[in-house]
Amino acid sequence: MTTASKPLVAPRHVSAIAPYQAGKPIEELAREFGLDPAGIVKLASNENPLGMPESARKAMLAAAESLARYPDPNGFDLKAALSQRYGVPASWITLGNGSNDILEIAALALLEPGASAVYAQHSFAVYRLATQARGARHIVVPARDYGHDLDAMFEAIADDTRLVFIANPNNPTGTFVPGDRVAAFLERVHETHGDRVTVVLDEAYNEYLDPELRFDSTDLVRRYANLIVSRTFSKAYGLAGLRVGFAVAQPALTDLLNRVRQPFNVNTLAQAAAIAALADADYLQRAYESNKAGKAQLCAAFERLGLRYVPSYGNFVLVRVGDAPRINLELLKRGVIVRPVAGDGLPEWLRVTIGLPQENARFIEALEAVLEE
Repeated sequence: MTTASKPLVAPRHVSAIAPYQAGKPIEELAREFGLDPAGIVKLASNENPLGMPESARKAMLAAAESLARYPDPNGFDLKAALSQRYGVPASWITLGNGSNDILEIAALALLEPGASAVYAQHSFAVYRLATQARGARHIVVPARDYGHDLDAMFEAIADDTRLVFIANPNNPTGTFVPGDRVAAFLERVHETHGDRVTVVLDEAYNEYLDPELRFDSTDLVRRYANLIVSRTFSKAYGLAGLRVGFAVAQPALTDLLNRVRQPFNVNTLAQAAAIAALADADYLQRAYESNKAGKAQLCAAFERLGLRYVPSYGNFVLVRVGDAPRINLELLKRGVIVRPVAGDGLPEWLRVTIGLPQENARFIEALEAVLEE
């Protein structure tokens, strides 16, 4: 005799979450359309087309000898390397399973039902997901020119606001807020709200900025106790598959983050590879130069084709193609994977990761063919 099962019960704010949609894997596309995986070009997930640094590969293989043991839960050596690079105490650093983990940790530490988070329209989807998962209220501020309107975001801060997310450069639009404007925003928040409102400055694409645009965000951390700066090794450092990121914040915030951080959240291979990549200045420069040339290649093609695009400061370009679902499908049939962004409120646009010259050329050729149909 069987008894009727009771329905699954979950918090409403959890059951209402629309799961994150990652870029389509190469293997999945090959199966779907009967394509040769070797001939597929993936420009959908903002990965580094140069592959991982050889220095990181060697460090990872050496570290594999100790995989029977748990990783260092505190990441002593990686924190020491980051401390030296950024000139902050190791005790100000929190390690994450990618910077995505850092964003989730910040939300877990600071948000709850009855609190709110402020973030911009057309900004990174994880801000919405992390806020929703904690049952907190969303305050979504309309974008200005597809980027952050910091004045409007400041005005949107409410009595229940605990977190403000700023992506700089922003994903998926590629916009950038200069350092002086970020500093002015932090000063206004600090003067008006003190440390009650924490600002997360998400700098996942920072290393792709031209040198004259870069500013020392760790100096802002020294000035403002309510600031968390988030970085990743997944983009310019070429370690997306290893999942390692970090945050820099003053001790009070760092203590809170580490109270809710999962133990062993950054594995042994990731820690070793990140230490090596951090020291590999030649690879980082090549990644920057390759990205700059590829960006010019894509933008020149968009201009020739009469397509509107958003000037980008990251390793991708957002381009308006009109019937994005149809064009995306036709590109997939031709073995080219890009990223539709309808879920980010941009139904006529595609986000295209900057690849190697031949990958960019393959995408441009396929796009031209689709547009001519």
